[in-house]
Amino acid sequence: MESRIYASGMAAKLRSQWDRDEGLGQNHNAVKFLGQDYESLKGQCLRSGRLFEDNLFPCAASSLGFNELGPRSSKTSGVRWMRPTELCKRPEFIVDGATRTDICQGALGDCWLLAAIASLTLNDNLLHRVVPHGQCFKQEYAGIFHFQFWQFGEWVDVVIDDRLPVKDGKLLFVHSAEGTEFWSALLEKAYAKLNGCYEALSGGSTSEGFEDFTGGVTEMYDLIKAPPDLFSIISRAVERGSLLGCSIDITNTSDREAVTFKKLVKGHAYSLTGVDEVMYRGSMTKLVRMRNPWGEMEWTGPWSDNSREWSLVDSSVRDRLQNRSEDGEFWMAFSDFLREFSRVEICNLTADTLDNTQMKKWSSSLFQGEWRRGSTAGGCRNYPATFWLNPQFKISLQHPDVPGKPDCSFLVGLMQKDRRKKRQEGKDMETIGFALYEVPDEFKGSSNVHLKRDFFLSHASSARSELFINLREVSSRLRLPAGEYIVVPSTFEPNKEADFVLRVFSEKPADSEELDDDVVADLPKEIRLDESQIDAGFKSLFRQLAGPDMEISVTELQNILNKIISKHKDLKTDGFTPEACRSMINLMDTDGSGKLGLTEFHVLWEKIKRYLTIFRQFDLDKSGTMSSYEMRIALESAGFKLTNHLFQLIILRYTEEDMSVDFDNFVTCLVRLETMFKTFKTLDTDGDGQISLNFFQWITLTMFA
Repeated sequence: MESRIYASGMAAKLRSQWDRDEGLGQNHNAVKFLGQDYESLKGQCLRSGRLFEDNLFPCAASSLGFNELGPRSSKTSGVRWMRPTELCKRPEFIVDGATRTDICQGALGDCWLLAAIASLTLNDNLLHRVVPHGQCFKQEYAGIFHFQFWQFGEWVDVVIDDRLPVKDGKLLFVHSAEGTEFWSALLEKAYAKLNGCYEALSGGSTSEGFEDFTGGVTEMYDLIKAPPDLFSIISRAVERGSLLGCSIDITNTSDREAVTFKKLVKGHAYSLTGVDEVMYRGSMTKLVRMRNPWGEMEWTGPWSDNSREWSLVDSSVRDRLQNRSEDGEFWMAFSDFLREFSRVEICNLTADTLDNTQMKKWSSSLFQGEWRRGSTAGGCRNYPATFWLNPQFKISLQHPDVPGKPDCSFLVGLMQKDRRKKRQEGKDMETIGFALYEVPDEFKGSSNVHLKRDFFLSHASSARSELFINLREVSSRLRLPAGEYIVVPSTFEPNKEADFVLRVFSEKPADSEELDDDVVADLPKEIRLDESQIDAGFKSLFRQLAGPDMEISVTELQNILNKIISKHKDLKTDGFTPEACRSMINLMDTDGSGKLGLTEFHVLWEKIKRYLTIFRQFDLDKSGTMSSYEMRIALESAGFKLTNHLFQLIILRYTEEDMSVDFDNFVTCLVRLETMFKTFKTLDTDGDGQISLNFFQWITLTMFA
């Protein structure tokens, strides 16, 4: 059997996008993390009679951590890796369903993750999207397990072996209270593998876990400054099946899990599971239903299980709502909730997560993007020279919340990707945020436009994220009149590189799309003169340069251009390379000789003079080079409109280390662009924007382009 050939670089990126367009990355068709296929690997183990050993997440110090859990740390001294079958006689995967007592924290600061896992245990459908059915330590046990996580727009299936870090005979990290149930410890290991190591999980927000277990988008409210319509927001979230978590701040470490006078636990994650309004003493009272994942320890204040308030409501309401059992679930007045709790996190689920057809579903859009130094990392509005270069996305709000009123509610979430993995490289979260602008009348209904600097200099934003902050995600619930708006996501400072996901959730249908220029080459008409029309002085120069064969080769062209360019002291250049000169000859060589005759050289010479004029025009500081940001405007002046993605590729290929573009690179880039456009147009005989090539035609074109 032939070994599979894996694409790399840009080819891999294109292949990946095609796969995702065909449905790869959905929960039922998850991406195989690191290419590992659970069923295939398990089958191999069962046939060979060997338990699975994962060489991509080995039983080694590197899988534990790099600093506090690094090889020299006392916390990892004496750690052994053991399978559950070695730790107890009858290990179980899940016993009587997943419960809060299955999740006890170990020597890792990932309580945020464990609180999210605990919330997950309240919803069996959500749990089994993350923890697939059919895994156990009995029939067909092969030492291999798998879990699925949502990662920046797609579901990923992570395979692990069941060797867990053990110290002094006990699991080092997550464990169950009974010590015989292992689904939570294995889930934590899979999540550690996804993020590079266990230590990468230290420190975080419950909302991060919510999102990676559901694919939802989270908004957070500080209850001390709660919006006036928070009860309405929470009611709609419950109606849509959202996950809601609440907590009470601690003032010092001794406060953690301290119990208040009315039996609420500080620094502890509660779930909010329902809302209602009841008639009480002649007026409507707002209630919220809470759940302590411990399954005990309940609120003892007004509206608690046995409080006197229940005796003063209608018996049908009492029968429907009152719960007298000590099960961790209780009601409390919304006013008490605001006073006692510090914050609420709402994870709004996407339509594909909600199986219940009764649920009202959010409309959502997701866009992948990237900030790249020199091309699309423009920084925030404080940097007007470059802000416009950031990616731009359009939202069309067409359906107001209430008929007859103009406002539309929606939620924007901006998430930076893969930053936990990069902690080992000394990198952490970038400071990110976004701004929204109303689309000017002349561009309404258009998607093939990327708004330029002058627009942002003369228009104020309509809304923006509350803060630029170094969190994985920044999200804001916004309300704007119906219309078209542009979202500009950015890092706070320019030239900060990161990949991101932008998501837009709306309660009513809303259209969203990335705004970008169409790819266009609007080039001046080439004037090809007969030899008789060419100036005598130019002919004489050509004869001196070309030699007896009256044609200019690659080497001759390189010598000519470098001699001429060296006389222009205002230009910085490394000189034209043979490859650059070969591209020029390829563009101009109409007879296929691999050299330039008189008329061909004349046309090239006129092009280079035109390019020189444009280069000088956009060398604003007269440094002899052009900044990468000025390059985009210069390319447009030369007749080329390009998308963000194409511009990023050009910057990667044609800029110096300091992100500047010198004259030879500028000319080479324009020549390459013109060649590619002309080649495609020649082959696109019916003008439909598509061509079909066999392998021989493809390799011929790419090798000579």
